[in-house]
Amino acid sequence: MITVIVHIANEDAIVCELDELPKPEDQIITVHNPRRRDGKDIHYLDEDVTTVIFPWHRINFIQVLPSADIEEVIGFVRE
Repeated sequence: MITVIVHIANEDAIVCELDELPKPEDQIITVHNPRRRDGKDIHYLDEDVTTVIFPWHRINFIQVLPSADIEEVIGFVRE
């Protein structure tokens, strides 16, 4: 799963997971485990909701967060 921050029009951003990044031709985005950035429940969703489908016209942009399995990259250091 890919962890993202979804910025919804006229709402606070939410953190959630995607199965895969959306394609340009998609009309909806399906997210899993939606929550506020502080981990609390989202006020407009019921407590037991684990999957939400948003239409694309409600999404301003999506931030893709780095995953834990990405290796740490070490660059060259000038002494």
